[in-house]
Amino acid sequence: MNTKQIIVVVVVVALMGGLLARPIKGLVDENKGANDPAGEAASSAFTLQSVSEITKQSINTSIAQEITTLEEKAKEANGDEKLALLEQLAQKWDDVAKFAPQGFIYEEMAETSPKFEYWLKAGDAYRTAYTNLQDTAMSAELNRLAIRSYEKATELDENNLDAKTGLGAAMVTGSGNPMAGIALLQEVVAKDPKNIHANKTLGLFSLQSRQFDKAIERFKTVVELSPDAESYFYLATGYENIGLKNEAIAAFQKSKELASDPTLSQFIDRRVEELSK
Repeated sequence: MNTKQIIVVVVVVALMGGLLARPIKGLVDENKGANDPAGEAASSAFTLQSVSEITKQSINTSIAQEITTLEEKAKEANGDEKLALLEQLAQKWDDVAKFAPQGFIYEEMAETSPKFEYWLKAGDAYRTAYTNLQDTAMSAELNRLAIRSYEKATELDENNLDAKTGLGAAMVTGSGNPMAGIALLQEVVAKDPKNIHANKTLGLFSLQSRQFDKAIERFKTVVELSPDAESYFYLATGYENIGLKNEAIAAFQKSKELASDPTLSQFIDRRVEELSK
């Protein structure tokens, strides 16, 4: 997770009180959903072709050419041959960790062959992409597309917890009714108390709405199951905001041990120094 995005959450918690911010990325314009005319207009600016061309500028030239060749073949293909070529394209983008075009590819596969797994993969790719994206216009559109993809997935399998978790998380960050997303995530953890993604999203929501006790419980669950620098950082932030300095310092130090980003480590050092006074 981008260090700047992690730190934004802490700044928002400290300065914005109960205002709900976008998880990790901070404050952006709300996307009003698939039925909003502005949302529909925005969608025309982002297609597989346009997003692919933008993304190719940031990858190796030879890999970009391989992707272009596969794209041209896929345009001419039909049926199973088209699906096979699209799957290859999705894997190419996965190899270079570029998820926005991957989302469009899985959506096209789902439109060609309406399968649950394609819609779920589309939603996951869109959500991974917008979480780490700096372009807020594209981010809002990918968030909307993630919601739509997860909705399509839940229509095909209404009991699947992965689809419900994705839909809930996407609704929290990109709909006009984040509480509906929270309700979905709470439904997931009621059935699967150790669901990492649902607990992490609920923990972020609790941090940003200044429900620090709830945030601490969520992130304690996450770090017990899958410890990472980000989750320890948020756990420390929860402790810090209720005055548990020793616990906050310990969690910050665990975050630093797991962090691979010098910027995050430096930020943690400053927080620990301040808490140690």
